Amino acid sequence: MLISNILFTFIVVIALDVILVRVGSLLRIFDHPNVRSLHKLAVPRTGGIAMLAGILVSSALSRGIGFYPLSETKFYLLLGLTPLVIISFLDDCRNIAAKWRILIHLLASVSLLAAGLAPGNLELPDLTLPLASWVAIFITLLFGGWMINLYNFMDGIDGFAGGMTLIGFSTLAWLGRADATFTDVCLIVAAASAGFLIHNFPPAKIFMGDTGSTALGFLAAACTLWGSKANLFPLWIAILVFSPFIVDATVTLLRRLLRGEKVWQAHRSHYYQRLVLLGWGHRKTVLAEYVLMLACAGSAVLAMELPPAGQTWLLVIWVFIYSLLIWGVGRLERRHATVSAP
Repeated sequence: MLISNILFTFIVVIALDVILVRVGSLLRIFDHPNVRSLHKLAVPRTGGIAMLAGILVSSALSRGIGFYPLSETKFYLLLGLTPLVIISFLDDCRNIAAKWRILIHLLASVSLLAAGLAPGNLELPDLTLPLASWVAIFITLLFGGWMINLYNFMDGIDGFAGGMTLIGFSTLAWLGRADATFTDVCLIVAAASAGFLIHNFPPAKIFMGDTGSTALGFLAAACTLWGSKANLFPLWIAILVFSPFIVDATVTLLRRLLRGEKVWQAHRSHYYQRLVLLGWGHRKTVLAEYVLMLACAGSAVLAMELPPAGQTWLLVIWVFIYSLLIWGVGRLERRHATVSAP
């Protein structure tokens, strides 16, 4: 039953994307290039609508799979997702002031608390620290809001956010396979992303827009906290799965803050954007990122089988890898600047 549901989700998203890409579609909302864009032609940014429609329609038609029937957890997730999708769609159509978007992002994160997904403990290899209720609330709101925004930040090149979703949610499904409901939700989201990638892989014919990126960020936060709360996996292992997005967005934000830049303004200083600007292009950059995503996913699966000492060493290795990658991008830029100098 689940396999047919996943296939149905995949096909529905592909079909809807075909309709939305067609000239004359009623929802033909364009992402027009500007000085901070990495694309050169106007591209419809309605792919997120197709993904969400595929997820919800597929779930509704197959009761007991996906989001239906509504448990308390799934009810609150949909309750938080609804206003987030609405404000993001309006922002895709016409720019909405940042204060209103941030307010809705906060409300969406509050739904994670209502769903009972606030972590009770901070789990690290061979270390479990109980969290005070106010600390758990703060972490949940911060994590939910940050995942919503970082997914939006990182949706900047063809195939990037879609690939992270496919790999990330598929990995969460495997890690949480002891819980059939959790696994079903993750696999349906992954299937929707796979369908979207058919038209989004470089060169993209459609973008997911803020409607898709914020929704996926919210679902990534929700499923990460959900799996951790249900003791399917430690929170840090799920964070490792999504670390290609988390590290790039977080380090970039901190660098911009230290430089005194206006962090709420659009820019092209994420590491993946810098690689594209160095001449790697969308396809080479996104394929390299896929390798990184798969390596993180494989490490997360491996970590579940390792003793605490092995998990600690795995974390140390990934800190070293990310430090090396950050240094490497800077070195490429310095070499490029030297070669380009007259």
